[in-house]
Amino acid sequence: MRDVTPDVPALHRRSFLKYTGALGAAAAVSASLSACSSGPESTNDTGTGGGRDRTLTAVIGYGNDGSWDPTQTASAFCMAANNHIYEGLLDTDPISREPYAALATEVPKDPDSTSWKFELRAGATFHDGKPVTADDVVFVFQRILDPDTQTLAKGFFASWLKEVRRIDARNVELVLKFPFPEGLSRLTLAKIMPRHVFSKPGGWDEAIKGKAIGSGPYRQTAHHPKSNTTFEAFDGYNGPRKPAFRTMNWLTIVDAAPRVAKISGSSAGAQIADNIPYANIGQLESGGLTVAGGAGMNNLFLMFNTRHKPFDDVRVRQALHYAIDTEKMVEVALKGHGRPSSSFLDEANPSYRRAKTVYDHDPDKAKALLKQAGVKGLSIEILAVNVSWIVDCLPTIKASWDAIGVRTTLSPQETTAVFTKMDQKQDYQVVVAASNPNQFGLDADLIMHYNYGPENLWMQYTRWASDPVARQLFKDMDRATREPDPTKKKTMVQDYIDVVAEQAVLYPVVHNELMTAWDPDRLSGIRAQPYPGINLLQAKWA
Repeated sequence: MRDVTPDVPALHRRSFLKYTGALGAAAAVSASLSACSSGPESTNDTGTGGGRDRTLTAVIGYGNDGSWDPTQTASAFCMAANNHIYEGLLDTDPISREPYAALATEVPKDPDSTSWKFELRAGATFHDGKPVTADDVVFVFQRILDPDTQTLAKGFFASWLKEVRRIDARNVELVLKFPFPEGLSRLTLAKIMPRHVFSKPGGWDEAIKGKAIGSGPYRQTAHHPKSNTTFEAFDGYNGPRKPAFRTMNWLTIVDAAPRVAKISGSSAGAQIADNIPYANIGQLESGGLTVAGGAGMNNLFLMFNTRHKPFDDVRVRQALHYAIDTEKMVEVALKGHGRPSSSFLDEANPSYRRAKTVYDHDPDKAKALLKQAGVKGLSIEILAVNVSWIVDCLPTIKASWDAIGVRTTLSPQETTAVFTKMDQKQDYQVVVAASNPNQFGLDADLIMHYNYGPENLWMQYTRWASDPVARQLFKDMDRATREPDPTKKKTMVQDYIDVVAEQAVLYPVVHNELMTAWDPDRLSGIRAQPYPGINLLQAKWA
């Protein structure tokens, strides 16, 4: 989950928990929605009989109570929902991530230019009926680029985007610091929001809590934190992704068993669900559902506190990686739906190259590295998130570390608790958690800066940013960002990823598939995506 030259700036505890959604507080939503938020009774399925106007019911395996502010959120549920509510100047295909014209009328013909001009779609309106104007575009980008406003989106834009100018009511210009064609696909991460709504005092707080007014094909009709969020086709939408469903009801069901039950059997209450446990694939397929996976950057990672000895020693970090029986983890916990990591990037990423340091299972090498580091009698408490598939992997880590003489205790906790402890700078040894930067894109530069950088939140947690190796790494990353030649840039990224692999400060153990299930007799046009959530902008009733 979580990036100044393009890294996420340091945030205090409250801001971080808002934009990651880690806190999960069931905050009250804005006054405009409160009348709709009467409680969980709205999760009852409505309109699931015949007819094209029946409600599409989806089950999302992540909470809907994270931040809904598009400039800040990394919440899987909220990002997926915002893709249906809001538009960027350009948006991207959910699988290929190729940019297409959304609020803008066309994709710039010269992506290598340092000036991109966009005309807004004629007749584009927000869900409250007000027209979308250049002022709204400038308003959003000013927030993102404001050095005094800390947002997640800043890390995706500040290194290469100089400013956004209003030309007239329907035309804007983006001025770049240097040619950066990768920036076109990143424009989907700058959702255009109505200035007249969110510039008001407290407007951004309302966005965080769940107020969502965009120009996209669906408008939010009700929001119940920890329960569900509902949508309705926006009749005023005149863009490229027409709404196929009159109404949608997205349920948040984090626990695996009730999530699977909701989509199972002849009386299933939903037509699609994400985050399907591997153990249930056969059951759902035998019941007539399609279950498909998306392999990408989803991963289980180890993160070390380098201020807590002996984890300041790279040999110790490497030893603990070499000790893990990753093949067993893939076979037993992931049921074959994953691969041991051979780079920070997954093997399908366009910039992938096998790292010079690959942590194949080698307990003898692990023991030798610990001996070289002078470490004996090591005891470790693993602080882990309680995501179901992560919990399934923990016994393999414990058994592997126990086997090399490291006494290991497992401490799985709510994600909220884990990130709160880290943000409060509480002491810890090792964190095991899940991450998937593919929800932001496939761009290797973006992915790496999301995780590494001098003021990156993850680097604050590892306490590693002041290390000489880290300082040189950040310089190499900045040079790669500015390199205009795509081939040279790719090699530079691959080279610094070798350093990331060798240092093993925050590093994936396995990359795994995310599974989505749906009823093919009711839905068509569904594509399983390799990151959390669902995208229904090209789906329709079967």
